Amino acid sequence: MNAPDFAISLVYIAYALAVLLTFGAILTWVERKQAAIMSDRIGANRAYVRIPFTQVKLIWLGLFHGMADGLKLLLKEDFKPLAYDKLAYALGPWLAIVPVLLVFAVVPFGGTLDPGRLFPSLAEWFGGRTYPMQIAPIDAGILIVFAFSGITIIGAMLAGWSSANKFSLLGALRAGSQLISYELVMGLTVLGIVLIFGTVNLGTIVERQSGTVLGFLPAWGIVYQPFAAVLFLIAGIAENKRIPFDLPEAESELISGYFTEYSAMKQGVFMLSEFIEIAVIGALFVTLFFGGYNLPWMNDTGFVFPGGHAVPLSHGWVVVLQLLTFLGKVFLLCSFQILVRWTLPRFRWDQLLRFAWKFLLPLAIANLVVTAVALWVQQA
Repeated sequence: MNAPDFAISLVYIAYALAVLLTFGAILTWVERKQAAIMSDRIGANRAYVRIPFTQVKLIWLGLFHGMADGLKLLLKEDFKPLAYDKLAYALGPWLAIVPVLLVFAVVPFGGTLDPGRLFPSLAEWFGGRTYPMQIAPIDAGILIVFAFSGITIIGAMLAGWSSANKFSLLGALRAGSQLISYELVMGLTVLGIVLIFGTVNLGTIVERQSGTVLGFLPAWGIVYQPFAAVLFLIAGIAENKRIPFDLPEAESELISGYFTEYSAMKQGVFMLSEFIEIAVIGALFVTLFFGGYNLPWMNDTGFVFPGGHAVPLSHGWVVVLQLLTFLGKVFLLCSFQILVRWTLPRFRWDQLLRFAWKFLLPLAIANLVVTAVALWVQQA
């Protein structure tokens, strides 16, 4: 890898980490405030920062509560169980958060970047190279997503087993069976998109959602596969282990489930990984079903509206609009997931597994069969 390519990779990695960590922090506030609005109460508004030498308190709608939580977890004592497996106990939090971050590496968060056009003074250094706005533009992108997401199952099970706690072990068993069940459903729903777009490359899938259908509908995956989109989102929420699928934690039954014996920042890592996973699930849904960074009638040169009317834009504006479009769509999906979390009651354990194997799985298979038959008839 030459110097320009290495520099762009570093910028992409820094951007991805900043986005995911910011989402992880902001979503803690969104959950508090959204839950408060739905419950007709004020919500988090006690943490504040006082301007020095004044009595002015900056509350900012409760934004400082997330910072206070992070500071509290950093400063708390790290208690450990009396009898536990030290290596597995230490690996648990890392296997929970690192694969979630790695999944984002194959998600395209923008179109094509031409650094020479953005920064003319560096045009000679970049030599006319262009870069897809994606950390790892791998052909087998969807396969990488499921490979990394499967590792999080190991993290939850290791954390519960290594803690030498019956509540943690029960949470680990629940996590393993739940995540495996719903990941199978997710895989089958994604196969319909793979059949339609003919690729497992996430970048190519987004590019093929840039046109229109019937002249006015955006050619997004949800237009071609609306049923699969619903199934994917349900399975994605279940993969995140949040209400109504929070049986691996289930505070009223298992204290904190598989991470009951974790404290201080180790517990914080588990909690942060769940909020980051909300953003990652939103990013995957946007990539597969919501057109990714695409806006209707927008391409790399600007907007081309029906009837031939064009609005040209500079390369810099196109890049900024694509980045903001992707982030805006992801934020809407994250807010919707939190809305579901504060709307539905928790499943019973037998209901959760029955819902996966006897309801969602047959529907996912039926959707895949119908999609395959429809494509076969169309090509015949």
